[in-house]
Amino acid sequence: MLELRDLVKHYPAAEPVRAVDGVSLSLDTGEFVAMYGPSGSGKSTLLELIAGFIEADRGEVIFDGRDISGFTETELANYRLNGIGIVGQPRSLLRGALAWENAALKLWRTDPRGAKHRIEPLLVRLGLEERIDYRTSQLSMGECQRVMLAQALSTEPKLVLADEPTGNLDSRRTHEVLELLKELCEERGTAVLLATHDPQAVAFADRAFELHDGRLRQYTFDGAFTLSTPAYEGRI
Repeated sequence: MLELRDLVKHYPAAEPVRAVDGVSLSLDTGEFVAMYGPSGSGKSTLLELIAGFIEADRGEVIFDGRDISGFTETELANYRLNGIGIVGQPRSLLRGALAWENAALKLWRTDPRGAKHRIEPLLVRLGLEERIDYRTSQLSMGECQRVMLAQALSTEPKLVLADEPTGNLDSRRTHEVLELLKELCEERGTAVLLATHDPQAVAFADRAFELHDGRLRQYTFDGAFTLSTPAYEGRI
């Protein structure tokens, strides 16, 4: 469903920053994969490459058999609208808008009249039935994160890119949000690529890797890791 082939993104500087340096990875339908690393390790850069927000210096992002670098502007917009969902930090929510309006942001483009009707069941599933008509500024951090989950899943994407989705949550809320994300994606057959600096979050994944010096390494929970290679039919 998703395959990264020798993906490279460097940034010029006195000493070039190798944010992504030859990453190869594949995700199957419904698979939950975690990518662990501290802030500044290149995790967000890799997700931006997959989303098509920035262009790679080299390599390919293959989604459903097509290299996204060959997408037209219309195809790229549709890819971001329907093919993928992005879970980021709650600060990207519109603070003055209602919870359901934020959650239905992607639906407004294709079904403005039916947006609320379509998003409400998902918000109820996420435990926000009593907060649907609350303004985002009235919600807790955990509730805002659930609104972000609803927004990402609203168009039933095949892939969710989750960029530090629990970065501002305590341990209990982190567990709740990741448990909901995993459960909903399993129900829908949605693949997840989670970027995180939280070892607790890594524990939810089917497979886990560490991004180190721009390269993915196998992550193990005792803190040790080994360098991976794209030798297993594109899987690492």
